[in-house]
Amino acid sequence: MSAHEPGLGRVTPSSVAPPVEILEQAPEIGAVLKRAEDGGCVNVSDVDTLVQELRLDDDQVQQLHDLVDARGLEITDDCGRLDVESSRYTNDELAVRTTDALSLFLDEAGRYPLLEPGEELELAKRIERGDLAAKDQLINHNLRLVVSIARKFQGVGELCLLDLIQEGVLGLIRAAEKFDWRKGFRFSTYATLWIRQSIQRGLADRGRMIRLPVNVAQRERKIATVERQLSSRLGREPTSEEIGEAAELSVADVTEMRDVARTVARLERPVGDAEETELGDLMPAEGPTVDEQVEIGLTEEIVRRTIEQLPDPEREVLKLRFGLDGDTEPLPMTQAGRRLGISPERVREIEQRALSHLALRREIAALADAA
Repeated sequence: MSAHEPGLGRVTPSSVAPPVEILEQAPEIGAVLKRAEDGGCVNVSDVDTLVQELRLDDDQVQQLHDLVDARGLEITDDCGRLDVESSRYTNDELAVRTTDALSLFLDEAGRYPLLEPGEELELAKRIERGDLAAKDQLINHNLRLVVSIARKFQGVGELCLLDLIQEGVLGLIRAAEKFDWRKGFRFSTYATLWIRQSIQRGLADRGRMIRLPVNVAQRERKIATVERQLSSRLGREPTSEEIGEAAELSVADVTEMRDVARTVARLERPVGDAEETELGDLMPAEGPTVDEQVEIGLTEEIVRRTIEQLPDPEREVLKLRFGLDGDTEPLPMTQAGRRLGISPERVREIEQRALSHLALRREIAALADAA
């Protein structure tokens, strides 16, 4: 029986990954997190040791990364090969392979089964000797890992699943270049770090209309993770005070981050299954629509043209009473009478006679709305 088996009772792999809180209860994981809080980061070698000792499956490895993120810590690469040249792949070259259709990419990734540890070791040795075919083979056999991780980031930003996969593949390529087989780690554990970091960097750079600094984006993810955990534990939406206490942040910081994290949507973004309608078409306008402006303009033109055909006293009274000059506001009868030098009662008589004349015109339908 292994010396680490007492911790396995809480983190035994299953078809459904356990909540982050259950992983946190394992003494081995708690010890690593305690050291990380003192040092400020978690080494990827410590993560791989936990994976092997506790026999974590892929879902539980993702939960472990989420747990580290929730603590505001960062996983650093302490076991990669140094002085590795940058990737020879470019975004444009990769897009040709991944943007034709998501289903085609998933079908292609499904053709490559997972590698055994010995196969990973052999490929890593060949890559170190400059064998590009071995590098492509190691990448292809881990594409399903990229898809699995990318799905967990859906809905976080503006990037679609295909873009998330593309960012993750770039991280996978970098992991294949830097992987040091002498450390004795599984490549999938090491690649998970680079895939997640690449996706998170892509979300920070291109996943928002307004780019956030790295430290602010990391704090945003920490608050979001803590909020999900508290919601699950409490059975309700947590308050800002509860989130701040759990995330070790002030209430002001939590409130500020919620304002920063507010989603910004493009009005040109397509909506619906057919994506034939833009979001802006569904948003109400602050003023009248173009159709309404045209209708109002035509109606006002008919009103002015019809009133100009009335006798002078009636025309002047209606202009003053209804503000038809454009620069003047509608006047009450007293002020209209004072300006015309007649009594308010006389203004009322002229107005009634003018409206009676207008009612006999053929334009009565248009004038009814205007009046």
